[in-house]
Parts: sequence; C-alpha cells; structure tokens
Amino acid sequence: MFTPAEMVTPRTLDELVLEVSRALTAGRSVRVAGSGHSFTPVVQTSGLLVDNSKLAGIRHVDYARSLVVVGAGTVLSDLNNELAGLGLALPNLGDITAQTVAGSISTSTHGTGAQFFGLAAQVRAITLVDGFGRVRHIDDPDGVRIVAVNVGALGVVVEYTLEVVPAFRLEAREGAMRVEELMDCLDEVVDTTDHFEFYWIPHTKWCLTKRNSRTDEAPAPLPRWRHFAEKTVLENVGFGAVCRLGSIRPSLIPRLATVLPASGSRAYRDQSHKVFASARLVRFKEMEFAVPRSSGAEVLTELRQMVERQGHMVSFPVEVRFTKADDVALSTSYGRDSCYIAVHMYRPMDHTAYFNDVQSIMVNHGGRPHWGKMHTLDHEHLKTLYPRMDDFLARRTEYDPQRVFSNDYVKKVLGS
Repeated sequence: MFTPAEMVTPRTLDELVLEVSRALTAGRSVRVAGSGHSFTPVVQTSGLLVDNSKLAGIRHVDYARSLVVVGAGTVLSDLNNELAGLGLALPNLGDITAQTVAGSISTSTHGTGAQFFGLAAQVRAITLVDGFGRVRHIDDPDGVRIVAVNVGALGVVVEYTLEVVPAFRLEAREGAMRVEELMDCLDEVVDTTDHFEFYWIPHTKWCLTKRNSRTDEAPAPLPRWRHFAEKTVLENVGFGAVCRLGSIRPSLIPRLATVLPASGSRAYRDQSHKVFASARLVRFKEMEFAVPRSSGAEVLTELRQMVERQGHMVSFPVEVRFTKADDVALSTSYGRDSCYIAVHMYRPMDHTAYFNDVQSIMVNHGGRPHWGKMHTLDHEHLKTLYPRMDDFLARRTEYDPQRVFSNDYVKKVLGS
C-alpha cells in the first residue's frame, strides 16, 4: 500500500500537461495508475499519481493502413469490443484483458503464437508527456522500438497508434494431455497451431492444452449454460474452492490436483477476443519469465523436477506460451523466439521459496522476467539480457533527466 500526495484524473492532453507541470514545479515524482493488474510496486509514488482512465477510447481509424489511434487508458476488453464493432481486431492477445493499453504495452504483455508478436510490436506511434512537461510524438520506427516498452519511466503516455487486422474467428480445442507425450511433440504442436498454450498441473503427469486456430467457418460458441458451468463455475468457483482447501491443508494439494485434468474437453468457434480471453476470479501472485524457445521443454522439465524435489505445494497450474522474436528494445522477446513460463501461487499462501527456486532455473537459461510480474532481479543483471538497454537509457536521460517518472521499483530494474 502507498499514499500519493495527490491523485488526478485528466480528461484531455492539456489537462495532463498542466498537472505534470504543477508536479514539476512542486518537485514531486509522477507515476501512472492503470487497472492495477501488475504484481510489482511499479505504480507506487509519494508524489503525483495520474489516473489515466479518462484518456480512453478509439480516437481515429485508418482502414487503408490498418491503423487505429487509441487512448492509453483504454482497458483492453473495451478496446476489443470497440474494434469488433468496426470489423477489426488485435492480431494477438493475452488471456486477461483487464489491463489498460498503456499498462500492457509498457510491461511487454504478450499472448501466444509461434508466428505472432506481443502487443508492443504492434505499436506504430506513441504520444507522451515527458519530464519537462512537453508533448512528444514518436513515430519514427526506431524511436518507437526504443520507447514502446518503458515501465512508465519516460513519461505519461497519452495515446498509441496500433496496427490492427480485419476481425477474425478462432476455433478453440481444449483438453487434457499427458505432459511427457506433449514434450515429445511440442515443436510440432506449436508450429502447426496458430495460438497454442498449455498448463502443466503440478503433482500430476497431466497438462491442459488450448489450441486456437484461425478459421473462416461460422461461429459456434459454447452454449451459455455450458460456458457458465465450465468457465465460471468449474474454472473459477470450483478451482477457488480447491485452492482454499489447499491453503488450509497444504498436504492435500497433490491429491486435489488430480481432479483438474478431469475438467473435460471442448471445442467451439467465436470472435478472436472472446476465445483469447478468459475470466480469472481466483486471486493469485505471479512470476513469469521468457526463455529461448529452444530451451522451453528443458526448462519445464527442470521446473517439474524441482517442484517434487523441494516439496513445494502448488495448487496453480504452470502456464506455458510462445511468441515470435521481435525488435522492440525492452521486449521480453527481443531478438529471439520465446517460450513464456508463468508460475502462480494462491494469494493467501507464501510464494517466496517456490518463486525463488523457479527464478534460479530461469536465470540459468537466460530468462527475462515480465516487467509487470514478480521477480528479484536488478538492473545490473537485467542490462545483460537486453542488447539495446543503453539505447533505452539514453532516451530516458533525454526525456526525463531529473527522473520525475521514477520510484524504487524503476530504480531497481532500470538504475538510477
């Protein structure tokens, strides 16, 4: 918890410039609040906290160039619905859409798909207010690559220009599979499925797979009753009960885990954003690392062995996803095809030992932590993982030499 000296909710660019200028005059730091999805103290400040929720909505559509200009405070779920109404879509999405566009892009949020990028690689222009209270519009390609993922350290982003695609449908096929069987054919499955991900269930030999493939066939969504029964009752209410019981009696977790593979298989077709995203009602803490895709199966094998060897009691599945290499300076997929491995812990339970052991494995394989999720790595380590870190830091000095947009977390990961 933290208490800012002041919190403002600007509705226009002019109001934002005025508020940042006032903070500069008063010698206050400035941070921006999105939807509160980050697991780090990235937003904390004792100075000015900017709520960007009114800087939202689609401002302009360029159908000819497949571009949209969108307010930085737009929540992804709202953006998806607005785009769908215009016959458009984002080409890739994560499975949670409660984040703001700015929060997602600035922390290198991603979806899955061996031939698809994360959200930051879809940015074509950025408008922000810098550490002098000036408005900067960045639209040169290299500037965008440097600025897109910025952990809020360059200024307050006002809007983005994003590349979009015509609306499309996905056919989803979900079901359980033995993890060793999947490891034997992992590359083939990843390469032949547009958007593949899976969840290994700790203390079992099973994983839950999600194969989402693009299709021109007519929609065939799950019936409402089945969607409610499986996606809400089973995956959230039922799973939440399992987690609560496991937190009271951790020794029961391995036995409770055996019920998860029985969640059943399903197939359906729907608009892309309705298939990509799913409701997450059970509260958790999360750590996620991007490792080279070529190391993904080996890392997961080490993680599975470590959980059993160390005796960690883990009720949350381990999520595994894949993306294509991009050229965004601080993107976790910069310069390499990536496998993302995310571990979770039910919020009331202590995560420390489990996350520390996971991080040790990830570090040994050159893992890059998600900028908005839990880890303990510092700038000295992180700068060895990003070939263009110096280019970003030079831009930071240009935009914010007085470090107006800094806090303890920013100092830890980006230096002073």
